[in-house]
Amino acid sequence: MERFFLITGHVGRLELLVPQGARLVQLRIKDQPEAEVRRQIARARDFCAVHGAQLVVNDYWQAALELNCNFVHLGQEDMDTADFAALRRRGVRFGLSTHDEAELERALSFGPAYVALGPVYPTLLKKMKWGPQGLEQVARWKRMAGDTPLVAIGGLTPERLPGVFAAGADSAAVVTDIQLAEDPEARTREWVEACRT
Repeated sequence: MERFFLITGHVGRLELLVPQGARLVQLRIKDQPEAEVRRQIARARDFCAVHGAQLVVNDYWQAALELNCNFVHLGQEDMDTADFAALRRRGVRFGLSTHDEAELERALSFGPAYVALGPVYPTLLKKMKWGPQGLEQVARWKRMAGDTPLVAIGGLTPERLPGVFAAGADSAAVVTDIQLAEDPEARTREWVEACRT
């Protein structure tokens, strides 16, 4: 699995940042009409195909199926309604969010392509009922996840990367550090380089 996992909220931002070296990117669209969601997913799918990047569609698994995307990310609440059999029939891989041990056990029972743990550090992105998990929890999660890749998310910076990878994370998902950067394109290149070392 790619060590750098870019998460972005709009296809326009995705089109700016994928050419900087991002090879795994999640499109996380919030609060948009269905037609706009589908338009962005289709555009992102085609753009990523041209640039050799793997697109992961957040939440909208039905649209991902209909638009022939091959990877989705689902939160815990999405797991209640997602048709995992349909995803498997079409060869669509899926990653799942987890925040505590019960959620991790449940997620692993579905045979995901990866599980995500967060927030590892304090995050500005959204109010969460879970506090920062810390590196010890990353290490525990990895032991529990075994061969299933573990994605760390929440408050990550290039400076924190060595500790995150040393604790056992296979991939670092990045939202805010790039979203709030003065030069998101340059910051993306920094992340790509940092994840190579």
